[in-house]
Amino acid sequence: MSLIQRLSVLGMAAMAMGLVASHDYGEALTKSILFYEGQRSGKLPPTQRITWRKDSALRDGFEIGVDLVGGYYDAGDNVKFTFPMAFSITILAWSVLEFGQSLGTDLQHSLKAIQWGTDYLLKATSIPGFVFAQVGDPYGDHNCWERPEDMDTPRTPYAVSKEFPGSEVSAEIAAALAASSMVFRPINRGYSARLLKRARMVFEFADKYRGSYNDSLGPWACPFYCDYSGYQDELVWGAAWLLRATKAPYYRNYVLANIQNLDKSSSFAEFGWDTKHAGINLIKSQTPEPFITNADKFVCSVLPESPTVSVSYSPGGLLIKPGGSNLQHATALSFLLLVYSRPLSKDSRVIHCGNVFATPARLIQVARSQVDYILGSNPLNMSYMVGYGKKFPERIHHRGSSLPSITQHPQHIDCTGGATYFYTNNPNPNLLTGAVVGGPDIKDSYADSRADFAHSEPTTYINAPLVGLLAYFKSH
Repeated sequence: MSLIQRLSVLGMAAMAMGLVASHDYGEALTKSILFYEGQRSGKLPPTQRITWRKDSALRDGFEIGVDLVGGYYDAGDNVKFTFPMAFSITILAWSVLEFGQSLGTDLQHSLKAIQWGTDYLLKATSIPGFVFAQVGDPYGDHNCWERPEDMDTPRTPYAVSKEFPGSEVSAEIAAALAASSMVFRPINRGYSARLLKRARMVFEFADKYRGSYNDSLGPWACPFYCDYSGYQDELVWGAAWLLRATKAPYYRNYVLANIQNLDKSSSFAEFGWDTKHAGINLIKSQTPEPFITNADKFVCSVLPESPTVSVSYSPGGLLIKPGGSNLQHATALSFLLLVYSRPLSKDSRVIHCGNVFATPARLIQVARSQVDYILGSNPLNMSYMVGYGKKFPERIHHRGSSLPSITQHPQHIDCTGGATYFYTNNPNPNLLTGAVVGGPDIKDSYADSRADFAHSEPTTYINAPLVGLLAYFKSH
């Protein structure tokens, strides 16, 4: 398809769906943060706002004498996967660092969401020489349809160590703690210092004992959250955040020395819980090569009119990448576009993608188009955020949301007892407000089926970059 054809298709889609129509970004922002309260594991506080959720997994880690209570369930299941959890916290912290001034009254809730995660990450790294990468037998959990409050599947803790390393999960924890230390520095210096000290220690562990948790934890990590891109990107990513938090020359030298170790075959448009390439280039885009060039290539790989675009777009204008849970890509890559537009605007710089000129305003426009699509400016005229708009997903792939609450049904629902609720065509009884599902397919179709988990399951890492996006668009 030629440049003119691509622009024509996207332009007609925008006009047909009213992409310029206004959305209540403030409402969506509040709800996108509220979602994290529905994903909490552990003892819930009196201030809990999603009240159909109750305490769960209160003895995690106790069987081996370690307190691993707390943290987040990653998606619609009841396992705590530390790798995507830590990435979600890193991006929530980055959102606050970039757009905290636009969060308004939602800032305090954002800080609570981050601290709920960092408190758990401190627990997961509390024993020297060990990092807890997961709690819960994923096979037992995925074979059951149970409320987290009812769980009777094995809550097995899985750790990486010197002998069985996991550099990617350890380095991602270091990134999350380092980024969060910057968030808390102005308001709680003691907690900030604790986070930064632990970030340094965990990064040293990740770097000194190199290896992938794919090999160390084998079938318990895979196929759920396999690290397909290798652990080198997490090491550089962790060092980049430690450099930003400390300004220490050691981390600057580390990034420059190890950036060449990254997989050269990866697309410049790769960023998510598994692959950090584009994020590294954006963080370091104010420093010399290769970061500025690579950050520019990222933009050219995402803009629909670019001759080197490496992502697809649906007829309705949604950014598409292969695999499930596609909205994780739409939110993450849009977040990076928005972040990069800021230094470009400051320097009055335009990116050259062949014969196409990408202005900062164009980056913001593309990012906004993705947010608007998620909120309802799409061929189905439906929001993909639960509880936002007149039409949104009602049968999301989420155990707690789809089963009656403890208040409504105090009797225990066992492993197979939830099957009736899974297969019913009735809407979920509990609204997981703010949850953004995996989203439609490349033809802009959405089935709203619990069984279609690739499209109907929400995750913490879909929402995390959306928080920053919504904060910005609420104020601009």
